[in-house]
Amino acid sequence: MEPGHTLNLLNYTSLTLDPSSGPGPFVLLGIPGLEVAHAWLSVPVCLLYLVAVVGNCLMLALVAADPALQAPMYQLLGLLAAADLVLSTATVPKALTVLWGFSGEISFGACLTQLFFAHVAFVAESSVLLTMALDRYLAICRPLHYGALLTPRMVGAAGMVALVRGTCVMAPPVVLLQQLPYCGRKAIPHTYCEHMGVARLSCGDTRVNIWYGLATTLLSPVLDAVLITISYAFILHAVFHLPSRGARHKALSTCGAHAGVIFLFYVPALFSFLVHRFGRHTIPGHVHILLANLYVVIPPALNPIVYGVRTRCIAERILRLLTPSRVGVRRE
Repeated sequence: MEPGHTLNLLNYTSLTLDPSSGPGPFVLLGIPGLEVAHAWLSVPVCLLYLVAVVGNCLMLALVAADPALQAPMYQLLGLLAAADLVLSTATVPKALTVLWGFSGEISFGACLTQLFFAHVAFVAESSVLLTMALDRYLAICRPLHYGALLTPRMVGAAGMVALVRGTCVMAPPVVLLQQLPYCGRKAIPHTYCEHMGVARLSCGDTRVNIWYGLATTLLSPVLDAVLITISYAFILHAVFHLPSRGARHKALSTCGAHAGVIFLFYVPALFSFLVHRFGRHTIPGHVHILLANLYVVIPPALNPIVYGVRTRCIAERILRLLTPSRVGVRRE
């Protein structure tokens, strides 16, 4: 990116508006301190986004079209794929336009829409991950009760609860942001809109936003992460008591892959949420923004691989799609 272009973006910080006219368009500045590297940083972001879109669309198509993939476990993978698509698509395309230097401008309404869908998808995905942890717990630790407790109807209800929960969590912040006075500050040092990133532009009292955000963080993703950790602790306890060494190794490999993706989903997100509220002056801005971009692109790209391709039935169907001629020859 040319230095002159960077200076033009930074000059937006000095723009002022008439407070009575309402908030004008905001300007997303990208990753502060790393403006010269924006083009290079866009390469892995773009590639990961393409992997996420292709992988999750393929997962949704397989689960929706294949009658053999209607078990609760596969339906949960479909819900996870849908949440991943919304989370990544709500944030990454605009982030790429910022990193490529095209346009960082975004209207107030578009900014609120973006943060609403991104945060709803995050909360919904957290709920789906918790349900998937419960699914694995019942399958391994309570196999006799699995069929009765986790039915396709229960999975549908879990999907609705995840959507309603995310909507209920994020509707109040959108209303709060609309009520705040904005006195002319337009520059957001980020690649996409976040609740507190927008609230910081206000010249009014944002304490309600801060404490509401903290409360919902503790009662939704943090609570989910704790419950997921407890579920996997019970699962690992059961795995270590399996009589077969091969079965233990396979189960530990699967749990390890799941734990890695879950870690990449929760830790950067929670770090970003908390830094916005308490660590703005202690954590370098580029560290905060880089981590905030991790959880919207890396888990959506990895989830179809970790949860889908590593699942035998789904892997077999993907191989059939990729090698139809060979399958046809074998059948003959």
